[in-house]
Amino acid sequence: MLSVHDLLDTTHLTADDITQILDTARGFAEVNSRAIKKVPALRGRTIVNLFLEPSTRTRSSFELAEKRLSADSLNMGGSTSSVVKGESLADTIQTISAMNVDMFVVRARLAGTPALVARNTDARVINAGDGKHQHPTQALLDLYTIRENFGHLDGLKVAIVGDLLHSRVLGSLAPALNTMGAEVVLVGPPTFQVSDPSYFHAEQTDDIDSVLSEVDVMYMLRVQLERMEGAAIPSSREYNRLYGLNERRAARMRPDAIVCHPGPMNRGMEIMPEVADAPRAKILDQVNAGVAVRMAAMYLLLGGADDGISD
Repeated sequence: MLSVHDLLDTTHLTADDITQILDTARGFAEVNSRAIKKVPALRGRTIVNLFLEPSTRTRSSFELAEKRLSADSLNMGGSTSSVVKGESLADTIQTISAMNVDMFVVRARLAGTPALVARNTDARVINAGDGKHQHPTQALLDLYTIRENFGHLDGLKVAIVGDLLHSRVLGSLAPALNTMGAEVVLVGPPTFQVSDPSYFHAEQTDDIDSVLSEVDVMYMLRVQLERMEGAAIPSSREYNRLYGLNERRAARMRPDAIVCHPGPMNRGMEIMPEVADAPRAKILDQVNAGVAVRMAAMYLLLGGADDGISD
């Protein structure tokens, strides 16, 4: 089992934790390729999906993962929550916990919300994305995709490119890569750069062309248009010219280098369609890995049946 009670971030995961999740996910990936995509690993367990911020991809991935583990799910959104009626989030969590649920999956616009939930319940908690803070299962599915492609993570060099300042993907992916022995370089326009790249144990540059031939993975971040809060940004066309991954730039990458993106993509801004749809792009592999990785995380946190994968 994992060394953590809750999956709130990747900074508290050990290399053994990450390896265990990725290895377990490989078993669940086989389950997801079957005609009957279901195992009894979490039969009788109850998982609450508390999504206080709109989400399609992450929510769908978690719900599919829960169904394929045979867990019972309760879906709660911001508009249906008692918080709308004036009840505090802590009271809501304590009330739902009193119904003997086993896990909360929490998505929130405000950073720190999943941690607040964890302080008010004995149930396990998974952070499904909180503000600009972290998105740990996204980082884990990224690591799974990269490891499946190269066979290892140690020694790889990964460029994380784009809207660094607003990215919770960066906040979870960079620490996880560091833990697994990969090297990280941050690339973005000056207005989107982080103030202290040493926090991520990474170098930082505003020159995407300088890293193209050096890295194993070009990880293109989505420009967080909804989180800009007045930040200076060039036009979409100018951003694409300076920082977008197009065919010309992709041709300068190593022959075996891959392209990743957390989605949804702003095609024509951070990535061009011809690159997003090329064989070296592993974007749909990332989506596919998300279900297996989330199955693994829930299974390991809840101590699922030992024979759950093989049944």
